[in-house]
Amino acid sequence: MPYADLHVHTTRSDGSLERSEVPAAARRAGVDVVALTDHDRLQPVAEPIVEDDDVTIVNGIELRVEIDANDEPAPPGERPEPGPRVDLLGYGVEPTVDLEALVDRIQQDRIERGHAIVDRVENRLAVDLGVTVTDGFGRPHVARAIDDHPDVEYDYEDAFDDLIGSDGPCFVPRNVPSFERGREILADASQLVALAHPLRYPDPEFALERAGELDAVELQYPYGREVDLEPIERTIDRYDLLATGGSDAHGGEVGVSGLSREAYQCLELHPS
Repeated sequence: MPYADLHVHTTRSDGSLERSEVPAAARRAGVDVVALTDHDRLQPVAEPIVEDDDVTIVNGIELRVEIDANDEPAPPGERPEPGPRVDLLGYGVEPTVDLEALVDRIQQDRIERGHAIVDRVENRLAVDLGVTVTDGFGRPHVARAIDDHPDVEYDYEDAFDDLIGSDGPCFVPRNVPSFERGREILADASQLVALAHPLRYPDPEFALERAGELDAVELQYPYGREVDLEPIERTIDRYDLLATGGSDAHGGEVGVSGLSREAYQCLELHPS
């Protein structure tokens, strides 16, 4: 069991754990340190690290950003060609004005997008999902509502595969900040910025090329299949990066993946 799980979500985004439930979940798993990294949303504390019922809670965030598809500027008045999207993890966050403003804009976009996705699903399936779209809303909320609905045959996985996945008929893209802007704002507000789960992206090597602009890469992660971590390890060596790790927990179980005590101490995260 890892000493530190540095990728955990709560009900502030699309997790099922209340923040107050995290220490008990960590103790059940034998985990001493948990980083709360809700999607595009700040935690209700200003301190970078706090102790809560004998568990160390790292204030974090997971921010989705878009890498420019190419280095050529777009013609005047036109939007640059969309590029790959990746997730950045900020650790030891102390909110800044810029980060708060960015998160506010993203949450408004999430709400508008959530309404659009729900409308498309309800129209397609001729049902009322009965969901409330508010701050932190994401596609997992829609998938759970689909899975729970008595008149719908789709389960949670089917919802993503057939309806709301990136190629699905009910998918709605959302606006995200550029890699450069997101990295800059997170760097000002965080003690450490890492690239999340690099082997989940369609082009891991392309994503890893940008890791040299960060502090760390998420090395330990439950991909659910046998994967070769050598590209990540090579990137860490090439750019002299730190290695983070976590379970990306959205349910009630934490500690599925993470870091040893020694690996966590190498990150040198501190309370202030």
